[in-house]
Amino acid sequence: MASRAGPRAAGTDGSDFQHRERVAMHYQMSVTLKYEIKKLIYVHLVIWLLLVAKMSVGHLRLLSHDQVAMPYQWEYPYLLSIVPSLLGLLSFPRNNISYLVLSMISMGLFSIAPLIYGSMEMFPAAQQLYRHGKAYRFLFGFSAVSVMYLVLILAVQVHAWQLYYSKKLLDSWFTSTQEKKRK
Repeated sequence: MASRAGPRAAGTDGSDFQHRERVAMHYQMSVTLKYEIKKLIYVHLVIWLLLVAKMSVGHLRLLSHDQVAMPYQWEYPYLLSIVPSLLGLLSFPRNNISYLVLSMISMGLFSIAPLIYGSMEMFPAAQQLYRHGKAYRFLFGFSAVSVMYLVLILAVQVHAWQLYYSKKLLDSWFTSTQEKKRK
């Protein structure tokens, strides 16, 4: 056997690695998908914390009403969007399919649904801003509608990718479960 410090084993040119054991593809995919989902969960956590900070400042009136507007109605149910992310994180250590499925279902209910409602709630204000150039809510001098639509678009992308990767991870886990049952 070759060592790092010594010469290569006699009788081999290094091309005899084909017979060695390799990690099964669904395990490799599982690790990669878990990593991608974790990154998305951390991005979601940042969005969620910024939204909580904005809502807290608006409700506690720490800054004037001209600088930070009161929250839109869709922001309250969106606060529950942290639950699917936590369920997703809880599903990773032991490849818990039930938690991952609950995470995916609750993501639709607590994350995607409030974002859809928010896009409809803010649409008249965005239309008025676009047509007449008038804004009535502000965030640090910027139109609150514009800023919140940017946040909304980012959140939709994060949740859509999170759902996509979760589905692929679920398929990967089902593959490994089916292989174990066959043995």
